[in-house]
Amino acid sequence: MPRSPPPPPRECGTRSRRRCRRPGSTPTPAGRRGPSRRRSTACRSCCRRCSRAPFASVVLPAGAVPVLVFSPVRGSAMRLQIQSEIGKLRAVVVHEPGREIDRMVPSMMQNLLFDDVLHGARAREEHRRFQQLLRFLGAEVLEIRDLLEEVLRDPDRRGLVLSDLVEELHLPPSLLPLLSDLPADRLASALVEGVEHERPEISESTDSLYRLPPVPNWFFQRDPAIVVGDRIVRASMATAARAREPLLSGNVFEHHPRFAREGGAFWFREFSADFGRPVSFARMRPTLEGGDVLVLREDVLAIGYSERTEKITIERLAEALKREGSPVKRIFVVAIPPARSYMHLDTVFTQVSRHECLCYAPMILAGGAEEADVYMADLTRREVTWTTEGDLLTALKHRRIDLEPIPCGGADPIDQQREQWTDGANAFALAPGVILCYDRNERTAEELSRRGYEIVPDDDLLMGRRAVDPRKGRKVALLLTSTELSRARGGPRCMTMPLVRDPVEG
Repeated sequence: MPRSPPPPPRECGTRSRRRCRRPGSTPTPAGRRGPSRRRSTACRSCCRRCSRAPFASVVLPAGAVPVLVFSPVRGSAMRLQIQSEIGKLRAVVVHEPGREIDRMVPSMMQNLLFDDVLHGARAREEHRRFQQLLRFLGAEVLEIRDLLEEVLRDPDRRGLVLSDLVEELHLPPSLLPLLSDLPADRLASALVEGVEHERPEISESTDSLYRLPPVPNWFFQRDPAIVVGDRIVRASMATAARAREPLLSGNVFEHHPRFAREGGAFWFREFSADFGRPVSFARMRPTLEGGDVLVLREDVLAIGYSERTEKITIERLAEALKREGSPVKRIFVVAIPPARSYMHLDTVFTQVSRHECLCYAPMILAGGAEEADVYMADLTRREVTWTTEGDLLTALKHRRIDLEPIPCGGADPIDQQREQWTDGANAFALAPGVILCYDRNERTAEELSRRGYEIVPDDDLLMGRRAVDPRKGRKVALLLTSTELSRARGGPRCMTMPLVRDPVEG
């Protein structure tokens, strides 16, 4: 595969504003990389991120002239703000899939929630395109693994992370000395990629291959933590394979200076502390995952009661938000079947503009073959009260959230089922009416086009053939190359944890 062109120099996020180039990025006449440049003291701290320039490994066709819009990593504390699903995206957390998926073998797939073994290099290439699309539209993109490494550089914080691993996840005592001696970068890698046995055995058991299993689902950053308003809800995962993820993400948001907040960063994390002292994972605490939580308005949430999120956890979250003075006043609970194809609410319903949603019609529309029951929690009364509602869209309309449904897969029931399975309903809004979707869901793209969306393949934007400006109010669906990522059973929304969005006017 040909080497992609080196990215142009970018401004560092330091006060000196010196120019910083990726080391070794100057091509020689022979076409090979020249000697590495010496990094300046002022930009040394940011050069690792500069080296993650999104085109570093994205192969573009000959003649491509990408127009890069970089969002420098800034070191000041960030004020979290998520009041909707669709406000202009300003900052987001992602994780590029790494060695944790490269070292997965077929015998591990079921335990680690995968349906197939991914091609790591292609998955990363697609994910880098995804990151670049986020940057093109002006978002600051933060890599959660880098944030974790920065937390682990502090000895006290490192100790807290390892203590949590022992207390909450019962890390084998024999592993603690090994992990404690690792430098921050290698420790961050070990906590994500796992620790292999020196002589792994061929077996159906993950334990025979790994002393500490990997967390390959961590690139679905939507699930371990959720920003609601200006604070975070730490999730509680339904499966043992993902139990480490909210612990890692929670420590980043609790200890990283970017997220320092007077009064603490969390609305709710109480169910994370009673992990149980399990003989089996079935005795674990109640569960809630971020793919089931949608912030439809500052005062309105929709939460899926699903395979991954339990009723008791939703009740406890409602009580905590009321107790802590959250602006949330109503929570609509959508009871979806406990099936892998509908693992989270965002696999059947996402908001894409002020007045539109992308949905799996048989479950979300009134009278659908699989119509979901809907309940509402009212947080405005002295005690949280619950009522039974009709279908979701009618219930929302009664609270002045009027959404026109766009069926994923179009009008054909077979196409609807096929494209729901490949995350056709899982769109991610970069601004009102500007969304990211997987390119493989062709009938969904055709339906969006019929509803007035301009369909833009990712290559057209990355190569400078087309431009997208969210300020102009055009409706645009950006189609993300998804041959490999879609096989991991999660869509564009699943791969993001938004931190800051602009308020939505009107």
